[in-house]
Amino acid sequence: MSTAASRSGPRRGPAPGALLLCRAEPDSVASAARLLRERMLLTRAGEEWSVLVPEGKPWLHGDEPVDRVLGGWATALAVGASWPVLALWWDADRGGYTLAAGFRRPVGYVWLTNGTPAGEDEAMRTFAARLGLDPVLDVQSLDRLTQPDPAADARARLRGLLAVLTRAGVTLPTGLAPGEPADRLREVARVRPDARTVEGGDWRDVVQGEFEVVAGRHLTPWLPWSGDPRARTLALAQIATGLPLAAWGLRRRSGGWLTAGALLLAHGVLGLAYDVTHPRD
Repeated sequence: MSTAASRSGPRRGPAPGALLLCRAEPDSVASAARLLRERMLLTRAGEEWSVLVPEGKPWLHGDEPVDRVLGGWATALAVGASWPVLALWWDADRGGYTLAAGFRRPVGYVWLTNGTPAGEDEAMRTFAARLGLDPVLDVQSLDRLTQPDPAADARARLRGLLAVLTRAGVTLPTGLAPGEPADRLREVARVRPDARTVEGGDWRDVVQGEFEVVAGRHLTPWLPWSGDPRARTLALAQIATGLPLAAWGLRRRSGGWLTAGALLLAHGVLGLAYDVTHPRD
């Protein structure tokens, strides 16, 4: 080993960082993001997209790696919104994404730091279908990201993914790029003219904000006060889904998954309580 190489030590990958892309207007995202009870910066990322930049770095202070933290956050946001949430994450060993959409099982893909694919090809096709991407051209571009390429590391793979998403309207602000450390991302987002800070309030504010998101989606028949039988069905489904999800999050000490489960349970219990105290005619 050369003297220069000995001084520099082993090559390391990028410092952990993360971005949350939401296919929604900033106002809708701000209401939903309070559910996470995490301080974040919010700015536009295209005509129909917004991006959340975490101000804290919980993956450095707990047992959960950045991919698990972001997966839980994306799921917690998606279960209470009509729009999909794409979590992009990277650390010294890997980089990848998690796509969450409604109650469906999240889908994701991983690359090692040197760009070696470490995911399932089917995940890319599911990813394209859920975002409504072109089933031919876009899927071909995504498939290339699953093939060996010695010249592409994990950062290049994530940028390739974003290049495909530009055709779906994603335009990340300059400087908010995969591979950048969390501190750098926060600095870039903070100086954006349309940036705002989002942080959680108490649980009453959180639930009220989530109801506002739901109401904005024209799903009135599913709301507890609608008097529609579908509201009770939804409440029961939320409890049935939220209980095991919260238990799993508690067992794995995953704050994001625990939040998702608690949110579903809260909605379901409130829905049933309203149904009992306000009987239909």
